[in-house]
Amino acid sequence: MKELYRPIVGITMGDPVGIGPEIICMALNRPDICKHLRPVVIGDISVLEKAADLQGVTISLSGIDAPDQGAFEHGRIDVIAVSRMEAKSIQWGKPTRETGRSMIDYINMATDLALAGKIDAIATCPINKAAMKLAQSNFHGHTELLAARTGAEVYAMMMAGPRLRVVLVTIHMPLEAVSRTLTVQNIETVIALTDHSLKTLFGIARPNIAVAGFNPHAGEEDMFGSEESEIIRPAVSNAVDRGIEAVGPLPPDTLFYHAASGRYDAVVCMYHDQGLIPFKMIHFADGVNTTLGLPIIRTSVDHGTAYDIAGQGRADPGSLLAALEMAAEQARCREKTRLET
Repeated sequence: MKELYRPIVGITMGDPVGIGPEIICMALNRPDICKHLRPVVIGDISVLEKAADLQGVTISLSGIDAPDQGAFEHGRIDVIAVSRMEAKSIQWGKPTRETGRSMIDYINMATDLALAGKIDAIATCPINKAAMKLAQSNFHGHTELLAARTGAEVYAMMMAGPRLRVVLVTIHMPLEAVSRTLTVQNIETVIALTDHSLKTLFGIARPNIAVAGFNPHAGEEDMFGSEESEIIRPAVSNAVDRGIEAVGPLPPDTLFYHAASGRYDAVVCMYHDQGLIPFKMIHFADGVNTTLGLPIIRTSVDHGTAYDIAGQGRADPGSLLAALEMAAEQARCREKTRLET
């Protein structure tokens, strides 16, 4: 039997005072985790030790200088130490400029390793926008930072779970700004990117993509708005002309039921909450955030830093485990595509 390809997945520790260090220790303490991938944490050893003690996890933390130095075995976490904080001085749930700067440094290091081909994928633990601001970052989150670091001009956020995948045309902006931001071109671009990503990263040969309307009842013949007839429908038509199996605009109030029932491989959504509310209703514990359009593979937990429970031993590693599994599967799919071409 052919041996399973085990990609090296770099795990960024996220915000040092959030739940990232805890869920890493919990996830990597699973006895079967190294059967499917080779995990390397980019973070801080002393903070991880503090989190392991909190969880009562008996695990060895080993500092390495490069991903290929990892042992990749149960009972040991291989760590590239980007920061060396004094764990006693940090307070769970209390971000500082130092912790904010560190979480950004973890992302930059992991991105550079992926671009250099030293790791096969990145799985990111949660960061906090306020902490990024404390660190004087110009970015609002992972997606924008990763796009800038990798030079990606066309990218999109996908939230993915076993039953539902949603992709966003617009991400973090006021709702009143969405309508004037939508164009035929940017919707068509996201549909095409979704189609390409489902083929190359998820192994779906002929993806079936649904496109959500913007207004109630998808405008109902322009009774409730003209975005559907003027912008969304032409974008879908252009995508279909390019050979993409896309349909829409469809009324969002029924679309997500059908998508979650298996009719569609993904739903292209016009704005943040349109996609994330139904997604998190279904996949709150096992959802994964993955960035489409980057030259590297990146998955992430779909939750935040959870400052309110950080350091209390109440964090759930489910989303990180799902993100690791998806990162490994995408890396295997990309490797299979590479070998076939």
